[in-house]
Amino acid sequence: MPNDSMTAALETRHSLAIRSDAAEIKISVSETTSVREALDLTELRVRAACGGLGSCGACLIKVLSGQFNPATLAERQKLLPEDLANGVRLACQLQARGSGVLYLENPAPASRWKSLSQISRPPAWVEIAGEMRYPYGLAVDLGTTHIRLSLWNRQTGRLIGARMGINPQVAFGADVLTRLDANRLRMQDQQRLCREARLAIIDGVRDILSRDMGEITPILADIGQVWIVGNSVMLALVCGSNGNALYELENWRKNLVFQPDDANDWRREWRMPHAEIGISQPLAGFVGSDLLADLLSTDMIRRPGPCMLADLGTNTEIAVWDGQTVWVSSVPGGPAFEGVGMRNGLAAEAGAIYKVSKSGQQWQLETITNSAVRGFCASGFIDAVTLLLQEKLLKPSGRFVQPQPETGFCFVSNCRHSAIFASDIDIFQRAKAASAAAMAQLLNMAGLAPADLATLWICGSLGQHLDPHHAMRVGLLPEIAEDRIKRFSDASLAGCQELLLSPDAMDRCEQIRRRATVINLGDMREYEALFIENLRLQPLAMQVAE
Repeated sequence: MPNDSMTAALETRHSLAIRSDAAEIKISVSETTSVREALDLTELRVRAACGGLGSCGACLIKVLSGQFNPATLAERQKLLPEDLANGVRLACQLQARGSGVLYLENPAPASRWKSLSQISRPPAWVEIAGEMRYPYGLAVDLGTTHIRLSLWNRQTGRLIGARMGINPQVAFGADVLTRLDANRLRMQDQQRLCREARLAIIDGVRDILSRDMGEITPILADIGQVWIVGNSVMLALVCGSNGNALYELENWRKNLVFQPDDANDWRREWRMPHAEIGISQPLAGFVGSDLLADLLSTDMIRRPGPCMLADLGTNTEIAVWDGQTVWVSSVPGGPAFEGVGMRNGLAAEAGAIYKVSKSGQQWQLETITNSAVRGFCASGFIDAVTLLLQEKLLKPSGRFVQPQPETGFCFVSNCRHSAIFASDIDIFQRAKAASAAAMAQLLNMAGLAPADLATLWICGSLGQHLDPHHAMRVGLLPEIAEDRIKRFSDASLAGCQELLLSPDAMDRCEQIRRRATVINLGDMREYEALFIENLRLQPLAMQVAE
């Protein structure tokens, strides 16, 4: 279910410096988070093979200074008394009680995968009586920029592990249409795009198994179910389809079906001989099953009051529920919401500026995992643009009041990664206008005003750190009371997990399909006019000014 995302901010947090022979990073951790869990979100990970139980003894780390919890039973069983006396601990058992410094002598090999936190079992899960022959199951949210996946014991409802990594298909294009064009032009590229996605998924599964279970091949053989959700292009590519059906206008409102012709080869390649690979089909056209999963995890059509859901990303998908019909559409928001295409743009990863504020005359930048500044993710960029408007350094047109140097507007002197450029703002304005106009158009078609909405869900990576007030100020979100806004960054993965674990999930999906009206905004003049109206950096326009 949607998480508040405010809870973590209320926890007591401490700053830790982690040193290795090759690097030093700084992280902020709560008192309930182990050092291993905190490091799993960074590039500097400990070695592990037991899922944080303390039974493998591989995650050795040395305390150089600071206050931490006393040694646990697992540590006293795995470590010699003299090692404990010299500050050697197990990172999975170690929790900070103040600021400190740690030394990691033998880090794990570099990985493209980062752990996902706050993954919970779907509420409708029912414990299965008796022995399940192939008890493990895999949920996959195949996004344009990121892949999210989680591995479960379906019989016990236990989460084995969850990961997020970059989709390697970005080498063929940051947006879905570029990638789809590449896929259509040459059979060689079609096969490579399909293979890149499949290899990335199994690589993520292997990362979970090696670190959280300590064995790989026997568990792969015991995986009985895989569910994959994604936007329509990603589903076509992973199935090995050329995606020609997506270019046919009549298919915008039709149910599309993408299924692999080589399911047995797929299972052999993954070494999952018993896995049933389920592809959750798109709602229609470019409205994929990732939006269907969003609607499933938020339980939107069972809500009594009107509500809206915005999955903001490279392919932005919007849904509006008026109590009878769920109006859905998608627009090419472009890669700006994923930090792609901007001079200093980043995905939401270590070193990305996710929050910008100002204290007196000093700009304050906060980065993910407190790492050195490497650029802006979308939420930090929106903060920066909003504050530049407030300080009257930027016009609502998106132009700087004063000409900027070739090095851009730097928020920190002598830090080129803290600079934003006029071209970045232009890219963001186009993505913002496409999404805002889609929200306005669907609300208008449903006969609703923003004030009528009981809830607005913000899904996708952008929702994790987004400041709603700033998003409303620049016109990305409609103006509603902030207590009606809920962030749910992993909504698509959560919906996929429901397909994997909840016995009523398929029936609920069919109910959503029956209630859905798919709208193609591309051929609507009203939408084009709203797009132009919403290009300016000002509150979202619901109507075209006369």
